[in-house]
This record gives sequence, structure tokens and C-alpha cells, in this order.
Amino acid sequence: MREGGYAGVVFALLAAIGFSAKAILVKLAYQYRVDTITLLALRMSFAMPFFVAVLFWVRRKSIDPLALKDKLLVLGVGLTGYYLSSLFDFLGLQYITAGLERLILFLYPTMTVVLAALLYKRPIGKKVLAAMALSYLGIALVFLHDAGGRQGESTLLGAMLVFASTLSYSIYLVGAGHAIARLGVERFTSMAMIVAGIACLLQFALTHSLGSLVLPFRVYEYSVAMALFSTVLPVFLLSYAIRHIGSSRASLIGSIGPVSTIYLAYLFLGEQVTPLQVAGAFLVMCGVMIVSLTRNQAGAVK
Repeated sequence: MREGGYAGVVFALLAAIGFSAKAILVKLAYQYRVDTITLLALRMSFAMPFFVAVLFWVRRKSIDPLALKDKLLVLGVGLTGYYLSSLFDFLGLQYITAGLERLILFLYPTMTVVLAALLYKRPIGKKVLAAMALSYLGIALVFLHDAGGRQGESTLLGAMLVFASTLSYSIYLVGAGHAIARLGVERFTSMAMIVAGIACLLQFALTHSLGSLVLPFRVYEYSVAMALFSTVLPVFLLSYAIRHIGSSRASLIGSIGPVSTIYLAYLFLGEQVTPLQVAGAFLVMCGVMIVSLTRNQAGAVK
């Protein structure tokens, strides 16, 4: 493996761990009674300057102006794939464990397969169908374990919200795949994240007063960490990794994400790890990786 390949593997690992840490940071911040809208606005406030800087850096290369259809696509992706997806995710984390949240989010490749089949009339092979069934069986095991306590209804609500988050992100992937390839990852992602950030700040401005920002300093620490280590850096680290080792290998390495979340949740949140959870997580990861690798081998856009 060439030097760039080794760097790609390391960056894919770091990106997976960074994305996994987001749920932990959100749950830690919730301990200080900060509401979802405020926390989301803080995260995007700290992340947006970096995406603006990247966008200005990319524009220095004299890139052609966007066509109207691309502008509309960026707007739609920013609102659907990032704003709504993040909102549903943050809301869901109020009710479910970080481990279950990451496993549900990890299902996005299975959803993109279904959406692509519906939109582009692409058949779904028996191998992929079996792998998808395996993944959802794993989710069912973890869900039944978490819903077995007193908070069964809350667990269902949280799982539905995170599932909506995953569906929003999957719609973005299916709808924006070709545009990302045409416009470039850095340019497209930066613009979409800026749109999402503006939406988050507008929502906060319309529903909250400035007094809502009087929060414990620890909430701001978690928000900065979330913006840097679970938003900005993972996005571009993953882009670099895909560029150097391909989406197939990056997907394989990314399967460490749910494991990382479960371990971090045990370490920092005290979430218990049981054999049933481990078995469910194993089924989810096996099924999703089979789906991802099968799609990549067929030449699908990640």
C-alpha cells in the first residue's frame, strides 16, 4: 500500500470515531438541561466559519459559477440532508441510547438501496435483500433490549426520530450523488452545510431569546468539540480517505463506528453493554457491510 493509502486508512478510522463521538457529546450536553434547538444552533455556529473558509479557498481555483439547478439542489440538500437530518437526530437522542442511535444511523446504505430501486427502477438482488433483513433483525434485537425497561414508549419515539434522520440523509445521498461528483466534495459539502447552519440559526432566532444562551460553560465546550471533531474534521477526513482508498475500503473501515459509539457510551455515559446488544450490533454491521460492498462492486455512487 502506498503512503497515501496508509494515510487514507488512518483518516477513515479517525472520521468514523469522530462521527461516533457526536452522540456522546450530545448526551453529555443534555445533562445540563440545554434544549435541542439551542444545542444544534451552537454546534452549527462553531462549525460554519470553517465551511465558509473552505468555500472561499475552493473558489480561489476560479471555479465556474453554479447553474440554477445546482443552486436549488444545494438548498434542498442543505435543508433535507443536513438540517432536518441533524434536527431529527438530536431530538431522538433525548430518548434513546447513543449505541442504538448510531446503529440506526448506520442503516443508511440499506435505505439508499431502496430509494434508488424506487426512483431509478434498479432491481435489488437476493444477496442484498438477505443482508438488509440481517441488519433490521439486528436493530430489532437492540431495540427490544432498550425498550424492555420503563421507557419503552420513549424508546420507540426516539428510534422513529433517528430513523427519520437516517431517511433524510439517505434522500440526500440518492439525490445529490451526481452533483457531488460534478461539483466536488469540498465545494458541495461546504455550501450545503452553510445552508443547514443558516436554517438552524433562523430556527433558534424565531423560537428562542438571547437569554437561552446563558448556559454552563461545559455546554459550550461540548458544542465546540462537536463542531470540530464530530462535524468539520470527519467530513473532510472521510473525503480524503475515499479519494485515496476508495469508497469500498472506506465503508469497511467505517464499520468501526457503531463499535466505537458503544464503547464510548459505556466509558463516558455509563450505558450498559449486554450480549443481546453485542449480537444485534454484529448483525447490523454485517448486513450493512454486505450491502455497501455489493453496491460499490456494482459501481454505485456512495
